[in-house]
Amino acid sequence: MDFGDDVMDGNDGQRRKKRYHRHTPRQIQQLEAMFKECPHPDENQRMQLSRELGLEPRQIKFWFQNRRTQMKAQHERQDNCFLRAENDKIRCENIAMREALRNVICPTCGGPPVPDDYFDEQKMRMENARLKEELDRVSSLTSKYLGRPITQLPPVQPLSMSSLDLSVGGLGSPALGPSLDLDLLSGGSSGYHHHHPSFHLPTAVPELERPIMAEMATRAMDELIRMAQAGEQLWARTGGGHDGGREVLNVDTYDSIFAKPGGSFRGPDVHVEGSRDSGLVFMSAIGLVDMFMDSSKWMEFFPGIVAKARTIDVLVNGMAGRSESLVLMYEELHVTSPVVPTREFCFLRYCRQIEHGLWAIADVSVDLQPRDARFGAPPSRSCRLPSGCLIADMANGYSKVTWVEHMEIEDRVPIHLLYRDLILSGAAFGAHRWLAALQRACERSACLTTAGMPPRDIAGVTPEGKRSMMKLSQRMVSSFCASLSSSQLHRWTMLSGPNDVGVRVMVHRSTDPGQPSGVVLSAATSIWLPVPCDRVFAFVRDENTRSQWDVLSHGNQVQEVSRIPNGSHPGNCISLLRGLNASQNSILILQESCTDASGSLVVYAPIDVPAANVVMSGEDPSAIPLLPSGFTILPDGRHGASSSSAGPLGSPAAGSLVTVAFQILVSSLPSSKLNAESVATVNSLISTTVEQIKAALNCASHSWMDGSMGN
Repeated sequence: MDFGDDVMDGNDGQRRKKRYHRHTPRQIQQLEAMFKECPHPDENQRMQLSRELGLEPRQIKFWFQNRRTQMKAQHERQDNCFLRAENDKIRCENIAMREALRNVICPTCGGPPVPDDYFDEQKMRMENARLKEELDRVSSLTSKYLGRPITQLPPVQPLSMSSLDLSVGGLGSPALGPSLDLDLLSGGSSGYHHHHPSFHLPTAVPELERPIMAEMATRAMDELIRMAQAGEQLWARTGGGHDGGREVLNVDTYDSIFAKPGGSFRGPDVHVEGSRDSGLVFMSAIGLVDMFMDSSKWMEFFPGIVAKARTIDVLVNGMAGRSESLVLMYEELHVTSPVVPTREFCFLRYCRQIEHGLWAIADVSVDLQPRDARFGAPPSRSCRLPSGCLIADMANGYSKVTWVEHMEIEDRVPIHLLYRDLILSGAAFGAHRWLAALQRACERSACLTTAGMPPRDIAGVTPEGKRSMMKLSQRMVSSFCASLSSSQLHRWTMLSGPNDVGVRVMVHRSTDPGQPSGVVLSAATSIWLPVPCDRVFAFVRDENTRSQWDVLSHGNQVQEVSRIPNGSHPGNCISLLRGLNASQNSILILQESCTDASGSLVVYAPIDVPAANVVMSGEDPSAIPLLPSGFTILPDGRHGASSSSAGPLGSPAAGSLVTVAFQILVSSLPSSKLNAESVATVNSLISTTVEQIKAALNCASHSWMDGSMGN
C-alpha cells in the first residue's frame, strides 16, 4: 500500500506535493500485527515501531489513520452489501408471492384472492430482522471455518455460456465418420497458447486483499528458509545411487513443526509431495532472480514442465524489480504426455535478498474459486504450499541453488497406469526434476550468449548464424512441448491403433506467426519400454539410426551437416540433417536433442533450404514457420528409476516412458474440414513408428504396461 505524507511549508503555508512511500511486505506484516493488537497506538508505541521498521513516526501515524479509515469503510460496505442483498431477496420473494396470490381463490367462499395490502410493512420488517439474524449466524460460522471475513471471498462470476464447448463432435464417437467437422472439436478455434485456466483469475488484486497477501508471502518466505536449511529430522533420503538418492519430506515431522491453526486435516484423496535438491547452476544469482520474477522467462526456461505462465498483478515492485518484490502469478505444469492432466496454480511469488550474494524466492498458492461447471466434473485441486529456492552466488559465474517443492494434490481423476509410479513417487514435479531442468537451461543460455562457440560446422556459418539457429530451435522445442499439453481445455480424442497401441489426436487452427497457417492435426501416444532412458535417447537422436524408425525418410539415410553444442553432455546439441535421397535435397531437418538427470527430448521439424540460409546468415528467425514432431523420454518412476544407466537416481535396468508425437498440416485453408483419411494416415504413422522403435531396441515382445491409453 502507498501512503502519502502532506507537509506544510512554514513560510507560505502552501501544501507541498504528496510524497508516497511503498512499504515492504515485512513492514506491512508488522504494522498489521500491531494494528490487530492496538488500532490506536500511543506516541511511545509509534516511536518504537519507527525504530524497528526504519520509518518516520509521522509515517506510522498516517498508516494507522489510513488503516482505521479503511476498516471503517470496509465494515460499512459489508453492512451495505448484506442489507442490499437481504432487501433484494425479500423483494423477489414478495413479488413471487404476490403473483401466486393473484390466482388464489378462497376455498370457503370462492371469492377473490387476498388483497395486496395483506403483506403489511410491519411483517416485512420482522421477516427482514429474522433473515438478518440468520445471515449473521451463518456468516460468523463461515468466517471461523475460513479464517477470514466472508466478504473477502472473491465474488461469484457468472458463467458465460458462449465460452463453453457443448459438443465433442465426430472424433469422439466410436466409429469415424466420412467427414469430421473441425468446429466441433475442443480447442479447434485457437492455437495451443490461448486457452483459459479452469478457475477465475482476477485482473488485479483488490487493495483490501494486498495486506493479507503480503502477510501470506512473508510467512511462506520464513517457512521456506527453515525448510531449505533443515536437517535429517525433516528430510529423508530415498532410493540409492552414488549421491544417496532423493530427499523427500517427512510429512509427520513437518506437520508437528509447522503446525497450522486447526490442525493439518487432509481428505482421503489428498496426497503430499515434498522434495528438496541442491546443486550448482551456471548462471549468476541476479540472472536467476530475474528469470524467476519474469513469467515469460520462467516458461522459456522450463518448456518441459511449465506449459503456461503469466503474471496477473505486481503487488510490490521492489528494488530493480528484485528484492522485496511480490507478484501474483499463474502457471500450468505438465508432463509432456496427453494422458497426464496438467496442474494449475495461482500463487504469490516473493523475492527477498537475505544478504549480499544470497537470495530467496518463495511461492505459496492463493485459493481462487474454481469454475467446475465448464468441465462437467470438478477438476483436481492442487495447492502449492511454501516452496521455492535459496540462491547463493558462487565463483566463476556459478550459483548454488537449493530447491524445495511442496504440494498438496487432490486426485479426483485416476492416474494412468503408465505414469502412476512416476506421479505418485513425486518425481514428476519434484525438486530434482526442476533443478536438473534449470541446470540444462542455464547451460543452453550460456551457449546462446557466448560469442566464440565451437566450430564443427559447415563453412561460413557465423556466430550470429549459430545464435539465430539456437533461437529458432528454442521456439521449436517450446512449441512441441506446448502441443503435448493435456490441460482441461486441450481435449485429446483416443483412437484405436494396430497392436493395441492407443493414439490420441487433437486438431487446431494454426494462427501463430511461427506455425504454418491452416488446420493442424496433432497425434501422440505414450508407451513403456523395458530399456533405460539413455539408450532410447541415444537411439532416436543418432542420425545413423534414424532410418530405422523415421517412416517419412522411407528407409533412406540422413547426414548431419551442421551441429551446435548447447551443453556439457554430448547429446545436448542442435543439428541440421539432410536426406541422402536426391528427391529430398530441397528439405533439411532442424533437430534439437537434450537430456538431463530427469528426462530427455528429441524434437525436429522440416525446413527448406532458403529458410536455413536465412537462419545461418544470422537474420531474425521469428517468421520461419515450424511444425515440430519428436519424442519425450522419462524414467518410469519404479524403484528409484533413473533416466540414465549412470544417472543419480538409480537402477540401470529401469524402464522408459516414451511419448511419440507428430504434427501434420492437414490443409492450408482455415475453413477446411478434417477428414477420416487424414486421421487414419497419422494413426498409421505413429503406430508404425512405435513398432519400428520396439523392434530396433529388441523389445517388440514386451508388453508390460504397454498398450491402450484408454484410461
